[in-house]
Amino acid sequence: MNTTDTYLNLIDRAIGTLDRLPELAPAQLNAHPSGHPNSVAWNLWHAGRVLDAMGAADLASQDQVWLDQDFRARFNVGELGDATGFGHTDEEAATIIVEDHQLLEDYIVASLKALRTYVESLDADAFDEVIGEFAGKPETRQDRLSLILIDAVQHIAQAQYVAGMTEVRA
Repeated sequence: MNTTDTYLNLIDRAIGTLDRLPELAPAQLNAHPSGHPNSVAWNLWHAGRVLDAMGAADLASQDQVWLDQDFRARFNVGELGDATGFGHTDEEAATIIVEDHQLLEDYIVASLKALRTYVESLDADAFDEVIGEFAGKPETRQDRLSLILIDAVQHIAQAQYVAGMTEVRA
């Protein structure tokens, strides 16, 4: 398996992980178990924003699906929604309220599909290309792709975990 195939497999597995997320009602999506500032809705929105903003815009230099497919208007979370969620204060995170479970899934899938199209366009040498710095060290395209996908899968898994909590399911 080559690097392209590995990333395409990871993208497909991220979609598969999302498919196993139980559908939640608005109150469940926006619950804050134990007072944590990040709800399931925030975790899923953040996963989509990282995939979209850091993948589409930063790596692929293409339009974000957030704007291109009108997700910004459909989410209706204001200017704060244009960010990725990195650096949100507890108060800012709490303002990301999304009542439509399917909208969250649709956004993540659209972002993953855009990332998939980008990965398919890369030749083998592109993965080793240094595209910037991270923590004072050179960052390759492969490093960034790994960061984006791991962050997204991590937040989808966190949403799955919280979705299974008795206090959220009740």
